[in-house]
Amino acid sequence: MHEDDEYDDQDKLLERLAGVDDELADIRAAALRDSLNEYELDDEDAELLAGVVVGEDGITYSPALPVLAIVGRPNVGKSALVNRILGRREAVVEDTPGVTRDRVTYKAEWNDRRFSLVDTGGWEPDAKGIDASVAAQAEVAIDLSDAVLFVVDAKVGATATDEHVVKLLRKTKKPVFLVANKIDDARQEPEAAALWNLGLGEPYPVSAIHGRGVADLLDMVMKKLPEVSAVAKHEIGGPRRVAILGRPNVGKSSLLNKAAGEERVVVNELAGTTRDPVDEIVELGGKMWTLVDTAGIRRRVHLQQGADFYASLRTSAALEKSEVAVVVLDVTQPISVQDLNIIDLVLESGRSLVLAYNKWDLLDDDRRKYLEREIEQDLAHVAWAPRVNISARTGRHLDKLVPALEQALESWDTRIPTGKFNAFITELVAEHPHPLRGGKQPRILFGTQAATRPPTFVLFTTGFLDPGYRRFITRRLREVWGFEGTPINVNMRVRERRQR
Repeated sequence: MHEDDEYDDQDKLLERLAGVDDELADIRAAALRDSLNEYELDDEDAELLAGVVVGEDGITYSPALPVLAIVGRPNVGKSALVNRILGRREAVVEDTPGVTRDRVTYKAEWNDRRFSLVDTGGWEPDAKGIDASVAAQAEVAIDLSDAVLFVVDAKVGATATDEHVVKLLRKTKKPVFLVANKIDDARQEPEAAALWNLGLGEPYPVSAIHGRGVADLLDMVMKKLPEVSAVAKHEIGGPRRVAILGRPNVGKSSLLNKAAGEERVVVNELAGTTRDPVDEIVELGGKMWTLVDTAGIRRRVHLQQGADFYASLRTSAALEKSEVAVVVLDVTQPISVQDLNIIDLVLESGRSLVLAYNKWDLLDDDRRKYLEREIEQDLAHVAWAPRVNISARTGRHLDKLVPALEQALESWDTRIPTGKFNAFITELVAEHPHPLRGGKQPRILFGTQAATRPPTFVLFTTGFLDPGYRRFITRRLREVWGFEGTPINVNMRVRERRQR
């Protein structure tokens, strides 16, 4: 089955689903769920199934994971410590200071506690700008985290750069752990003790490379790290958070100023004037929203000057903190690789998405023809995202942004009752069974929606489902329930029958 396979029985499916009442759907789903007992299930399966209340329609929100940031000057072993905490080699470790990594946030776990780990060591300038850079990095880390690990090379001792960072760390109310790295055995521990004079409390002697002392450090961190992050998500009940994204100079700041009704953000013809996300609570369409205007994302992060690297880091963080992303595209320019990369960033983050086509007032007929073709070719994978044609400069059609945001957020929060979802899967498979592969045909035993924000579905199957078939399921989910403005995840758990 190909991605572009189309079926003409959409109406039949909707008709048949309408004929299945809720009670019958729940009874069927319960029977399917019971039949899973004949299969080998693990603890995670049991946990997922325990959370499945057939027919329940309530939305559950996972609490935001607490954020632990790692700061320190180049070559003190930050990346080695990241890898040690993660238990796998994720961050690039090299002797050259400042080897850039694409990702800065990792999901980690210690003693059944899950948390996000932010590695801020992605960019280091030449020696001249080192103090400013490491200080900027520490500032970002303090801003975006619930606790900070400050790594110092105990063999070298505290340097002037370290002193710079200490001044910032002393001001923060957040827990700071002073990590004395490169202490490979007990004889070297006095070198760590010398770091008491930094005034950040007890230094924790560790060897990130060998793992010595890291477990004790993490035990202490877990005592101070909050259960739910104070920075990673908005407060429940606060205005919904909107990240405004786009490459430099597409009109993000103009959009924010127009929405806020005043000049809040510096607007400059020079691309990339905005550096920090500026959170603004504005009224749009009779409702309050928190708008996060993020620094323009530029090409090739590792070639940027320091401030731009941290702008990109903050942009990722703004996306983490937001619920819906408005990606602003300049219609007077062809859709670029950068635009597509930004959209991919939103899809990876699992946030809901609205596409704002800006500078619509400057569009001529020739460019319009090319634009529609570009949208058809390059943005087919996000055809589900609401589209708004605006002019941030004149304020044209800004009022259409609110219904699009509301629709995207509603889809993002949608939960399909388990009975209804299994009725949908049953009808779909009856009409279009999975193609035979090597003489075998994988069956879907049971399905459930494991999470909202974004809607995530788990299918228990007897074999691997083709990517094309999963895309087909996703497409039909959209046809039946809309899901306009939100990505959808369809995951599989392949399970075998228990041995008799």
